[in-house]
Amino acid sequence: MIDEMTTVLEPTPLPDFVETKYIKDITSRALSYIKAGFPVHFRGPSGCGKTTLAMHVASKVGRPVVIIHGDEEFTTSDLVGGEYGYRIRKVVDRFVSRVLKTEEDMMKRWVDNRLTVACKYGFTLIYDEFTRSRPEANNILLSILQEKMMDLPAARDGDGPYLKVDQDFTAIFTSNPEEYAGVHRSQDALRDRMVTIDLDHFDYDTEVAVTQAKSQLSKPHVEKIVNIVRDLRESGKCEFAPTVRGCIMIAKTLKTQNLTPSTADGVFMQMCQDVLASETSRVGSKTNQNRVKEIVKELVEEYS
Repeated sequence: MIDEMTTVLEPTPLPDFVETKYIKDITSRALSYIKAGFPVHFRGPSGCGKTTLAMHVASKVGRPVVIIHGDEEFTTSDLVGGEYGYRIRKVVDRFVSRVLKTEEDMMKRWVDNRLTVACKYGFTLIYDEFTRSRPEANNILLSILQEKMMDLPAARDGDGPYLKVDQDFTAIFTSNPEEYAGVHRSQDALRDRMVTIDLDHFDYDTEVAVTQAKSQLSKPHVEKIVNIVRDLRESGKCEFAPTVRGCIMIAKTLKTQNLTPSTADGVFMQMCQDVLASETSRVGSKTNQNRVKEIVKELVEEYS
């Protein structure tokens, strides 16, 4: 029986998901490693579609899905489970009609967390941004991925000191590069147990297809937005490279206002500057923002 504290998702095709040749190739590679029994790790910069791709691959696997989001405060118990609250048992003895005997006892209640549930029932685990959890919290994964055995705390009753991982268990990990803020360096032993696929920004056709699917803006208008964002990215003059998220934000805002790049006049220019200066300047540097806005102004004029 799965505890009510654990949310299990049914794998279904993602709405508005776009399968270009680029996406199909990565999906096929990931599924081939999973079929061979190896966990897959998608590593890449923010906004390159790691989590969405992990969900897509999980839907292809076809097993129920549990998701864990990495967190600095995580301990092993946040992954495995722990004692939460109490269970009260009451026994009423009426063996002798004139005598009422009542016994009560209170026991701590163990609750399995998501990693244990996935291992026990053979679900697909998506561990999103797993390097945001401290390495010591993730040590439990070493025996799970290698020996297919899970060490259980002594406080947990029912399965003994070890839990044999179900043969259908699959793990998909995502992470940002180590230079990102809030990211821990993963143990070599853990990374050695998974196949890492490094992702970069989408190719042109995929960025256009994704932006159009998410915004419902016409393809020629989407192409203009994507060209502006890609040229800004390739300029190398941004603190952080703009992603397809910037394309989607601009395109969806235009669509919501029933505008196009050609009919928005100065509004389109301002929109591109707002979104792209925001996405590429995480520390709020005015110098960087002004430089980005000037480049964006030139690019908007170039593609007008």
